Amino acid sequence: MKAILLVVLCLAAMAPAIPAYDDSNLESMDVKQKQMFILKLLNYVTQPVMYKEIEDIGKSYKIEENVQLYSKNEVVKEFINLVKTGCLPQGEVFTLHIDRQLKEVVSMFHMLYYAKDFATFIKTACWMRLYLNEGMFVYALTVAVRQRQDCKGIVLPPPYEIYPYFFVRADVIQKAYLLKMKKGLLDLKLCDFYGIKKTEKDVYIIDENVYDKRVDLNDEDSLRYFTEDIGLNTYYYYFHVDYPFWMKDQVADKFKFRRFELTVYVYQQILARYYLERLSNGLGAINDLSWYKPVGKGFWPWMKLHNGVEIPVRYNNYVIAQNGNMDVINLVEVYEGIIKEAIIKGYVEINGLRFELSKPEDVEMLGKLIYGKIEKPELESNRIDAYRYLLIIMKAALGLNTMQSDKYFVVPTALDYYQTALRDPVFYQLQKRIINFVFLFKQRLPSYTKEELYFPGVKVSNVVTDKLVTYFDDYLMDMSNAVVLNEEELKKASSDMTFFVRKRRLNNEKFKVSIDVFSDKTVDSVVRIFLGPKYDELSRLIDINNNRMNFVELDSFMYKLTTGKNTIIRNSYEMNNIVGDRMMTRDLWKKLETVTDIRDIYTKNLKNFQTGFPLRLLLPKGMGGGMEMLLYVCVSPLKLVDNADMSLFDTNSQNSGTDYRFSVLLDKMPLGFPLDRYIDVAKFYTPNMKFVDVKVFHKQQVCNMKMKWDLWVMNDYNMVGFTPTQSNTYFVDTDLNVNTNDKTDTQGTV
Repeated sequence: MKAILLVVLCLAAMAPAIPAYDDSNLESMDVKQKQMFILKLLNYVTQPVMYKEIEDIGKSYKIEENVQLYSKNEVVKEFINLVKTGCLPQGEVFTLHIDRQLKEVVSMFHMLYYAKDFATFIKTACWMRLYLNEGMFVYALTVAVRQRQDCKGIVLPPPYEIYPYFFVRADVIQKAYLLKMKKGLLDLKLCDFYGIKKTEKDVYIIDENVYDKRVDLNDEDSLRYFTEDIGLNTYYYYFHVDYPFWMKDQVADKFKFRRFELTVYVYQQILARYYLERLSNGLGAINDLSWYKPVGKGFWPWMKLHNGVEIPVRYNNYVIAQNGNMDVINLVEVYEGIIKEAIIKGYVEINGLRFELSKPEDVEMLGKLIYGKIEKPELESNRIDAYRYLLIIMKAALGLNTMQSDKYFVVPTALDYYQTALRDPVFYQLQKRIINFVFLFKQRLPSYTKEELYFPGVKVSNVVTDKLVTYFDDYLMDMSNAVVLNEEELKKASSDMTFFVRKRRLNNEKFKVSIDVFSDKTVDSVVRIFLGPKYDELSRLIDINNNRMNFVELDSFMYKLTTGKNTIIRNSYEMNNIVGDRMMTRDLWKKLETVTDIRDIYTKNLKNFQTGFPLRLLLPKGMGGGMEMLLYVCVSPLKLVDNADMSLFDTNSQNSGTDYRFSVLLDKMPLGFPLDRYIDVAKFYTPNMKFVDVKVFHKQQVCNMKMKWDLWVMNDYNMVGFTPTQSNTYFVDTDLNVNTNDKTDTQGTV
């Protein structure tokens, strides 16, 4: 590490010999120019910088001589000390779950965040791109762009295009490497077998065969189409980017508003959505996680990172409690005990401070206790924290031992990355264990009264939906950033070969929900639409109180009711915070070169680009004959929070930085209302809500993996069914023609 530091310092010493980039160009950048520059910074991040302007800026900029350009001097001093001590080298694996790496990447973020102007921000980013770890750079820049006011309107490339290794199987990337080494030479026989095609535009498409069973360990693998969906994993990753668990309140002022309540709700919604998918495949409830019982369901990621490190396999019946991690498990149990005791008592004391946990709004503090960290008082900042991040320690107990401070070069598990965590079945067991704390807290709150649920003068008379149909289709994902460029390509800053991976994914036909509401007055309201199961995996009707947390919020929006009958029609593609297929970065690049007003792209192509939940996954897969479900609609009076930002309700806003995740954040009622508390059946059902039966049908495939270029791809590697077997060519360990009653001698001869 010291050698790497010496190289960095030597390069910095050479800076005066390199011409400085014109500062006026950086200061006068419009949104379009900023967008182009950010795309360049994030292109081919695992390889040397291939853009001359980035290299020139990075080599000429000296952080130590520009401390005054940052709003907090102590941030710069801390960063310089970290660099002098030695940071994670380039090419190494980065994960937030190592204390030292977390400290380094947060320091990098602070440098970017506290830059006084955009020019300083860009110079700092170019320096980091040149000298610091690629994974840390991408993460710090991504979070900074999402937080800085002068970066509003900048769209980040999808994470699966920046670093495809987290989203594409290792065998697919290996095939791309072989094609690159052979300069595109194709073996037609292998192409037919593995699904490789070269298009007329010199694009190489490699099929990711979801029917390949070689790494299937258990029945959970039947859900890979959902857990490995690039849209779902992007949604989860970008939620973390916008609401990082490590970000202090004074930094995240704009997110302080219901920040951890939103975090809790997103995790609960992911669990509910996962449960619906389990029911679609005949699986039951999510298993409970115990530290002292084997994890029955294993997971084989079949993924390899850019430096050759494979994400490790966890086989079935993995034993968590072992000699090497009992101290971590003991610490987890202490923290869990603190939370449970606090919920029962109604308060908690940590770092000399008392926090209440007795009122509905205290769910914010509970969320911080679970997913964040109680910060030390500023006056006692030298004291060691009494309470650390619970989720990191729990993940450490399950896999990577992140509690040892000397652990620097690591082999992380799928749980240690927000881009891959949803792939692992144990993620959902872990989150279920954590969300149970929230359920316990909600159980301590009183049920909603008739007055809290009732909307005087308003009645939901009818709810109708189109036929709900799902199916599987194909998607081409750009994985070119996973393939190394040669010297000539680096010089011209472009690749001669383009690689796509074809993925099979769940989708649904467009549908709409029509709601008839009668009102005796003109009034503002909030409409919430939920979809939940009706029966369990054994076709048993689920009790409403056992079932209320299994409902997924499809839509929530503000609506002004008029006197008389109101017919509200919500199309699936218009629902709150929904995103379709994200535009490929290469297509965005082309549009930016030709468009005059970048706002047109936001409105037409980039709406909810960073925050949106995939439109394709609104509905669970369902079943061929229809899976019976419940659609729940509730219309409640709008109770705006104080100083509410009404722009959040403007779904046609051209500001891509606006967070549309849940517009009901501006309503005083808790997220998930009215299903978030124990239901008193005698008081719950009011005229302003309605349950209706619906069915989700799955359209069966006509054929398996039929390529768009009309080639069949094998979906089964078991060749027995295709090989004729004759009696004289079929051999087994035991000779079936031997009469076991024949007399044999002691040597086994007849």
